Amino acid sequence: PRYIRLQRQRAILYKRLKVPPAINQFTQALDRQTATQLLKLAHKYRPETKQEKKQRLLARAEKKAAGKGDVPTKRPPVLRAGVNTVTTLVENKKAQLVVIAHDVDPIELVVFLPALCR
Repeated sequence: PRYIRLQRQRAILYKRLKVPPAINQFTQALDRQTATQLLKLAHKYRPETKQEKKQRLLARAEKKAAGKGDVPTKRPPVLRAGVNTVTTLVENKKAQLVVIAHDVDPIELVVFLPALCR
């Protein structure tokens, strides 16, 4: 199959050529323990569901109806995904932690991100 041929060609190229450091850093993935911690952290910051949003807005409406004044509720902080979104956040110094997949193909899409984050 075609994809196996491409995998083998890529493996041969990696063995024969000296790989630049910018690309070589994407050959290592997180170990299991760190990956588990990362996924737990990501789980905390997942976007709110429709039910959670409804509860938040209902609580706000009840406070307003009780006459305690209308204070807008803050949306909880969430994870942002996508190369363009993350690039914009890094440029505006809004990103606190950037996680980059190690298996992006073509690699040129994310090679610049580590340098941009510095």
